[in-house]
Amino acid sequence: MKKIQNLPKFDRPREKLEQRGVKSLYDEELVAILIGSGIKGKSVLEISKTLTKILKEKRGDVKLSELEKIEGIGRSKACQIIAAIELTKRLISEEEEKINNAKDVEKIVSDLKDKKQEYFVILTLDGANNLIQKHTVFVGTLNQSIVHPREIFANAVADRAASIIFVHNHPSGNLNPSDDDIKTTSRLVKAGNIMGIKVLDHIIISKKGYFSFNDNGLI
Repeated sequence: MKKIQNLPKFDRPREKLEQRGVKSLYDEELVAILIGSGIKGKSVLEISKTLTKILKEKRGDVKLSELEKIEGIGRSKACQIIAAIELTKRLISEEEEKINNAKDVEKIVSDLKDKKQEYFVILTLDGANNLIQKHTVFVGTLNQSIVHPREIFANAVADRAASIIFVHNHPSGNLNPSDDDIKTTSRLVKAGNIMGIKVLDHIIISKKGYFSFNDNGLI
């Protein structure tokens, strides 16, 4: 049994990370740090080797119950590993979300289709049109008295966004923009121009699909 204590300090996963950086660690060593410790008769490195093999075979798509079957992985450690995998997936997903058109936006905000109230959401983008963040600004009927540029662009400024996309849903299913939708959009586009944050689109979404202001020449 290969115990961590028997390894030279410079070869122990945590010390190795501290001294040489995280990229110097093998997969099993990264997993060993997540696990923390072994059990009687089985070292943390042995457990991590078994776990790493399963994670690679499953390509990270593992269930809590599957991890708990591994000797040395209890409920607490299994939860920590599942949480780490999910966080990694979310971070990678955000990095890879490039917005080229309204269809890409529809995928990101598809949850709005089933909302019973109107939600006003903004998507902040970097200079390469990669999604930085999705923000729900407010819930309620869209009109000029409620929508103020100060609140709308606050997140874009904080995210250091190069551009922004507005999205709101129509629970009624009607995709046609109202007069207030058009007036509010025009007002926000002008505010964006002043602030140097380009408004790329305003999209209305419902169970019936979506309406793009940009695609229809309204921006």
